[in-house]
This record gives sequence, structure tokens and C-alpha cells, in this order.
Amino acid sequence: MSVEPKIAVRRVSKRFIGAKGVLPVVDNVDFSVADGEFVAIVGPSGCGKSTLMNIIAGFERPDDGQVQVDGQLQRGPSPKGILISQHGSVFPWLTVRENLMFGLTGQGAAQKAELADHYAAMVGLKGFEQAYPHELSGGMLKRAEIARALVVKPDILYMDEPFSALDALMSLRMRNELLRVLEEERHTVLLITHDVEEAVHLADRILVLSPRPARIQASFTVDLPHPRKLSSPQAQDLRERILAELGV
Repeated sequence: MSVEPKIAVRRVSKRFIGAKGVLPVVDNVDFSVADGEFVAIVGPSGCGKSTLMNIIAGFERPDDGQVQVDGQLQRGPSPKGILISQHGSVFPWLTVRENLMFGLTGQGAAQKAELADHYAAMVGLKGFEQAYPHELSGGMLKRAEIARALVVKPDILYMDEPFSALDALMSLRMRNELLRVLEEERHTVLLITHDVEEAVHLADRILVLSPRPARIQASFTVDLPHPRKLSSPQAQDLRERILAELGV
């Protein structure tokens, strides 16, 4: 008996109308993501990765095709999924605790604060619950954003280049932090990135997009246990094969 995918992207296409006419951005993209799977999508800059993510997360409608989540047509953003983007989404006028409490409903203030503090501690922000965003480093801000997404217990994490603004060392730390959290809590994750090493480090499966309009050019299963040593021959071989698909 076949298992219904968590996310089903079916022959999705998107075009934009500009001064120079019709610009195809996404072309006939078709793939599925299983429940609990971590899928990374890599592609060159400007290929349509973020547009594809916005369609899958429900923020844009495709011109052709459809997206289903748990067998239901995705007509708009759903509480089943939370988007973590490169631009950040914390409110600067709220503390870390208040930011984490913002999306919680149906609980008393004390229960919300307790839950917020639990997730702050989970991402390494214990002791900073009363801090405002301007008092945090870039890495700590990203931790707060991840905690803010996790606290509402989404089935799906949509991550659009979430660590691209961080330096290489902080990006590595945040990736390790994310993997540690995913060991504690089960989420389906869809990651958009231009960083091949990041995809190899995190994902169960990697899809490579072509230059715009985005099409799925190749798919790689990452059969490497966590924690992954990126310097291993297997990881390096996979990295080289993905880069070759990207023309590097």
C-alpha cells in the first residue's frame, strides 16, 4: 500500500509579466516529500528557487499545476507549515520571550511563557528570554527565529536560505543546532539553498534546479548517517557530483 506524501508538487509552473513580456520562472516542477523527510533544493542564483518555495508554502499561486499537503490542495499559507526566510521575522519591539509567545493561542499567559522559555532553551537562548532583538548577535537572532517557528509545533518547516546572512562558522553552528533540534522533534523540512555543502550536511535528499526557468535537473539521495563529516570521501564525492550538475 502506497503512503501518501506529506508534500506533493505536481507539474508546477509560474510566469511573470514584465516590460519585456512573459518571463518563465518555474517550469513543470514535479516532486514529493515524505512525512519527516528533509529535502534540500539547490540551484544557481536567480533560477526561481524562492518563487518555487513561495508557491509550495502557499504564498503564491502557480499558473499551472498544484501543491498538495496531506492530500489537500494548498490554496494559501497553512498553520501546518512555517516559513523561515533569509530576511528574518522577529518583531524588534518584543523580547525573545514575547516573540515566541506571539503565535501561541488557547493557553494562559503562564503556560505560554513556560513553553516559550522551553523553546528558547532548546535553541541555546536560555538567559536571553528578556532580551530585545537589537541586543542579540546575528546568530542569536536566527536562533530566535527558529525557536519562534518551532514553538507553534508546525508539521513542516519551509526554510528559504535561512543562514545565508551568517558567516561560515556561525552557519555551521546553526546547522548543527537545527540537526540537534530535529533529533528531539519530528518535522518535515524543505530547504532552499545555494550552498551545496549546507545541503549535503543537512538533507536526506537533494534536488538540483536548472537555471531559470527552474526545472528539476537531478536528484541525489544522501545516504550518510548523522553526524556527517563533510570531509569524508563520500560527502566530497556527492558535493562534486552536485557541483558538476550546476556547471561548476
